[in-house]
Amino acid sequence: MHREIFKEHVSIFCLSMFSLVFLIVIGKVLQLRELFLGLDIGILDMLKLFGFLTPALLIMIIPIATMLSVFLTFLRMSSDRELVALKASGVSLYQLLPAPLLFGTICTLLTLWVSMFGIAWGMDNFRTSVMELAKTRAKVVLQPGVFNKSIPNLMVYSRSSSLATGELEHVLVQDTSKDTSKDTSKDTGGVTIVAPTGKIVSDTAQGEIRFVLYNGKIYRQNEDEISVLGFNQYVVRLSLSQLVKGVHLGKLRPSGMSYAQLQAIKKDPSIAESDSFVRKTDVEIPKRWAMPFACLVLGLFAMPLACAFEGMRQQMGVIMALGNFLVYYSLLSIGMKSGESGSGLPPEISLWIPNALFAVLAIAGLYFTAKERTINLTAMFTHFIFNRRKKLGGR
Repeated sequence: MHREIFKEHVSIFCLSMFSLVFLIVIGKVLQLRELFLGLDIGILDMLKLFGFLTPALLIMIIPIATMLSVFLTFLRMSSDRELVALKASGVSLYQLLPAPLLFGTICTLLTLWVSMFGIAWGMDNFRTSVMELAKTRAKVVLQPGVFNKSIPNLMVYSRSSSLATGELEHVLVQDTSKDTSKDTSKDTGGVTIVAPTGKIVSDTAQGEIRFVLYNGKIYRQNEDEISVLGFNQYVVRLSLSQLVKGVHLGKLRPSGMSYAQLQAIKKDPSIAESDSFVRKTDVEIPKRWAMPFACLVLGLFAMPLACAFEGMRQQMGVIMALGNFLVYYSLLSIGMKSGESGSGLPPEISLWIPNALFAVLAIAGLYFTAKERTINLTAMFTHFIFNRRKKLGGR
């Protein structure tokens, strides 16, 4: 019996995971369409990028899929009168707990691994892959012997360039992005940099492509004067949003960091860039623990909930389960917002309130369901609709 219940949990879980990931990926395709078009990404690179983004989605999808699996399994058993038959055979609801408990524990451990290691692994590889693709595109854009003006505020010329290593020779760069002239009515043309050698490098942490020039000179025109400055190394920074419209990687946010990185900022807030960054880190740490345990809590909560909706069709059951998860996530979001703003309860408390509330509801629901003292909400809803139609028809 436990084996069959567990197998049904797993089958529904796999179907739910596939459906939810597919729906979210479709939304991500629309959101990142400018990235794919701007970098001219092929289907294999696109699938690889979505694979790296998947761990960040799983921390939310796995608890939903866990709740749906337990809810739909016991909703079917309740509607097919299997629970009634088991009770008549002397099997109580408590004796059915091992399968959903084991399933919820496995899902909790899986989500915990994703939370602690998977998210950082996925985001690091996603950023690295995007930067490498952008770096490759920058190399392709810089055709040797051509004045390349495809990058905003930057004109780049190199007599020769290597697509494999990114090395440039006899480079001329006109940079108008740092025009410091106080008189805006006069166009000074920015600065012109000439160097015998250079190189294109990528900085994943900052989300930048950099043109590093060596042993050259900077020419700046100011009215009728031209100033010349020599340098050993000069760096022209180019953010990915300049190279690909609509894409903003920027600095790594707490939601994409590993748990070790979050703990390092927690211990030494001085390494963070701002107080707001520290508050977001303080919220992210308890969130990484609260979401995995939501699998176990919501899975147990789904058992008495399914019995209360006995007779409901599974299509409506999916909507009801998602509605309850929306309530859970709304409470979690309120705790996150209050923690990031620095007002209200500490994040260590506010982010665990949804788990505590649903755990209490789960225990109470299991107790009353085992005692057969629950109300059939489906029957009540159907009776209400029938009486309402009857009154309207009488008029």
